[in-house]
Amino acid sequence: MRRPAVMAATSGTLLLLGSVLAAGSAGAQAATQAGTQAAGQGGVQAEVQGGSPDAGVAALAPPQRPAPSACVEHIPEGKARPALVESFPERAKAGYAAPLRLEIQHGLGESVLPGGFKLQLDGPEGKALTRAQFLIPSLEGPAAPRITRTRSEGGATTTVELSFVPLPKEAGPHTLTLPSVPIAIARASGELITLCTSEHEVRVDDPTANLVQATPRPNPGPRPQLEVWTAAKNVVLGALLALPLGALIAFAISRWLRRQRPLPPPPPPRPAWERALEALAAVRARRLIEQGLTTQHFAEVSQAVRDYLGQRYGFDGLESTTREILEHLGPRRLEADLAQQIERLLRRADLVKFANLTPERAECEIVLEDAESIVRRTMAEPQPATPLDVELRAAAQGPEEQGPAAQSPAAQSPAAQGPEAQRPEAQRPPEPPAGPPPVPRGRS
Repeated sequence: MRRPAVMAATSGTLLLLGSVLAAGSAGAQAATQAGTQAAGQGGVQAEVQGGSPDAGVAALAPPQRPAPSACVEHIPEGKARPALVESFPERAKAGYAAPLRLEIQHGLGESVLPGGFKLQLDGPEGKALTRAQFLIPSLEGPAAPRITRTRSEGGATTTVELSFVPLPKEAGPHTLTLPSVPIAIARASGELITLCTSEHEVRVDDPTANLVQATPRPNPGPRPQLEVWTAAKNVVLGALLALPLGALIAFAISRWLRRQRPLPPPPPPRPAWERALEALAAVRARRLIEQGLTTQHFAEVSQAVRDYLGQRYGFDGLESTTREILEHLGPRRLEADLAQQIERLLRRADLVKFANLTPERAECEIVLEDAESIVRRTMAEPQPATPLDVELRAAAQGPEEQGPAAQSPAAQSPAAQGPEAQRPEAQRPPEPPAGPPPVPRGRS
């Protein structure tokens, strides 16, 4: 007859209880066979389904010779062996888990099985369990190991429950011996204590030993299986991480592209004299004198001169009176004839504006020439060009536009251009001394 399916892990695995490897390095001590065999309570009783209890049961097989123990006990020198109370059932069913219950009394600073439960394949303890026809049940099933720690007087008590599955090779009743199991205890100093449990004999019966006319049972129904698609799972997780990350990167890039860029620096302001000369040239080009608009001609020339003097010397020329303009020009230490020329032009313009005087055409032409002369005589002296400026200007113009004479900085110097270039600009003959302005004729 077939035995029920065994709820156990693969044969040849070992429950490495804590850090048992330290026990092997502690030296080859004699295996301790101490401890009396505790009488297990709560053994599993055979189920009886009709008939006599011994119906169809074969004669009890002779007890199996116990396999040599692979457990080596290690207790540090000067340390008393912790108290160990063991409990294992006297009878069990083949293929069903039989619990080994341990109660260990130890110090408060010590911990039982600090590394947890681990499996070691093809180890000496695993081979000993296999030879003794025991297997270890699945660590994820209901027969998984359990550890409970409670405090007691002067120390602590740890209860460990380990399950082993007896699995005889032949049918019928058998007497098997559970070999010693190593239990690791870690001390506060870092040392390891290895305790070896006692060997326990257990009578193993077939699950169908007490059944009358036992027949094979049908296979159980199918169970739903959980298939984990690792690749799809990784793809979904990667997409969930990549989508917000990509959105964040896109948002950051869009913000960076739409950032407020610094405006280019404005072009340097044009010199005041350039704008003044352009304004006077515009007045000349309009030919107001030929149209008979002499008053308007006088007003526009005066406005251009006032605006130029204010920008040139740092005050508001358009909002200043003639007296205020002359007061601003006083500290500038202008030439005497230039100061008289400015005062004469401004006062003449005031007479035309406020006294309703009509100037003559010749006077209009003279005032325009005086305005141009005032602007040119108060222009800032140009700074001599440095060799770097000359090279930059030459690079910007190109060799075709420069000509052969403009290829070197020496060609730009006044000495290289001859005495005519060094001669100052011819000026108009000095103006007559300032006096009372001529009385204009009345408006006709």
